[in-house]
Amino acid sequence: MSTSAKRPAASIISIPFHSIRNISSPADHAEKRLVYAGQMPITSVIGLPTHENVRGYLVEGEGKLKKSPTQVHLAIRETLKERPSVFSVLNSGIVIIARSSSADEKTRLLTLTNSSIINGSQTQGVIREYLKSNGSEADEVFVKFELIVTDDDDLIADISIARNFQNDVQLLSIAGRKGELDELEARLKKSNSSLRLRKSESERPSETNDIIQTEKLLQVIAALTPQELWWKQGEYSKTYTYSAKATCLKDFRRVYEEAKSDDGDDIMAQAYQFSLDIAPQAWEIYTHWKENQAFQGTGLRSIERDGAEIIEVPDGIIFPILAALSQFAVKKRNVWKIVQPAELDDEELVASAKRVYMDMAKSKPEIMGKSRACYYALEQITTIYKRLLKK
Repeated sequence: MSTSAKRPAASIISIPFHSIRNISSPADHAEKRLVYAGQMPITSVIGLPTHENVRGYLVEGEGKLKKSPTQVHLAIRETLKERPSVFSVLNSGIVIIARSSSADEKTRLLTLTNSSIINGSQTQGVIREYLKSNGSEADEVFVKFELIVTDDDDLIADISIARNFQNDVQLLSIAGRKGELDELEARLKKSNSSLRLRKSESERPSETNDIIQTEKLLQVIAALTPQELWWKQGEYSKTYTYSAKATCLKDFRRVYEEAKSDDGDDIMAQAYQFSLDIAPQAWEIYTHWKENQAFQGTGLRSIERDGAEIIEVPDGIIFPILAALSQFAVKKRNVWKIVQPAELDDEELVASAKRVYMDMAKSKPEIMGKSRACYYALEQITTIYKRLLKK
């Protein structure tokens, strides 16, 4: 592929790519512009300029000027850490403009003249942060890109504005506006008055961590739900709880509506009560396992450490453990709780999770998080303890 603008080159960069295709329409050709789509390693994104973008990376700055990550940043970061193999299909990718370009299919190098990212600065910024600590594991992680080649400055400005305009009302905002999350938040506040749920996509995480990620909490609650309250049709499986945030939110809204309906299903009402009862403990269990020091000495590379201290355990390892703990859901004095027996300590669960992680998940958190076999293996451990305690 090759095209040239009339303007003299001011800045030329060459970056690796994996694939690229010309998707220009007849209208594009008529206007003397070209449009390409492709995939490139995430390492290629770092060197791209962003001066034509209407928004820079929103977390940049120093000291008091440095802004907190938004939910968008956290979501991008989580996908990179937890599910790198599907990053290119879960992330919307980046849009690049250039005044001219050429691609060498033999060397897989894309050369751009006067280029800039015009949509995707947030993705680039999170990738940059991710590579600082995970550079050695980034070779097989790719990101989609769209390349628009034109020398029309007015069009470039219009594209930058249009691609950055977002005003859609999403499920979380709808649930928050309709009051469907109010009782859930009230239960959290009863346990800790400083906690509150995020009820809108526009809300940012708090620097004091008192805003809980609602979708994540609902994922954890779903993973901890006992089989006796499993209302979903089809085979009993919790692998979706690891990655399907939107599904868990939709499920909660459906349970809420059924529980509040005069002729709603009884199992739905019980599932809703479980969600309310377990919410404070669910978040405590999740945060406990995210930095559980029982993982010290396991040598699992995917765990983030500061020296010997465990800083963060990937969700892919945690969610099969959470699903296994659902065996210990009990209703006492009309309130649901997870009561892990003293005979089963965290060290034994970690040892079991390590074996599953290495033998069945090929030492990859994203495989463990979505493998039914991994969930089943850990659930067998808790099932055995549950049976022994009943004798």
